[in-house]
Amino acid sequence: MDERDLVNLLIEKKLFITTAESCTGGLVAASIVSVPDASKVLKEAYVTYAAESKTKLLGVDPKTIEKYNVVSEEVAKEMAFGAKLSSNSDVAISVTGMAGPSSDGIIDVGTVCFGVVTNKTYKTTTVKFGNLGRNVVRAKATVFAIEFAYQVLKDE
Repeated sequence: MDERDLVNLLIEKKLFITTAESCTGGLVAASIVSVPDASKVLKEAYVTYAAESKTKLLGVDPKTIEKYNVVSEEVAKEMAFGAKLSSNSDVAISVTGMAGPSSDGIIDVGTVCFGVVTNKTYKTTTVKFGNLGRNVVRAKATVFAIEFAYQVLKDE
């Protein structure tokens, strides 16, 4: 399973997708765009690296960030809902995590939280990839996000 499968499934279901990314810095959107016909399904892509960008562009509540940390399923959920709403898409994927090389002392390096919101449901999850190096974590998170979105849509 890869980004081609996700794009084809979105085309088949006639759905538009939006991404909201932090630690992956646009890699999820870039993976989708690498597929021919991605323009039939990709509506918008947000890279909201700073907490204030998550609040300003995606409507993440600052209190959620304060209570749960920017790397949390709660923030991932709000990022996905905000991206879906802002773009008027059918599906949104969000990614927020601690890619490294250092930790904030609270969240372990390699911890990444994901959200997928559709017209029917939402799901969040956290993966601890470990301290594998910044770009390895980002690459693994990108692959996971694509697979997670595909599975959520396939299960509907």
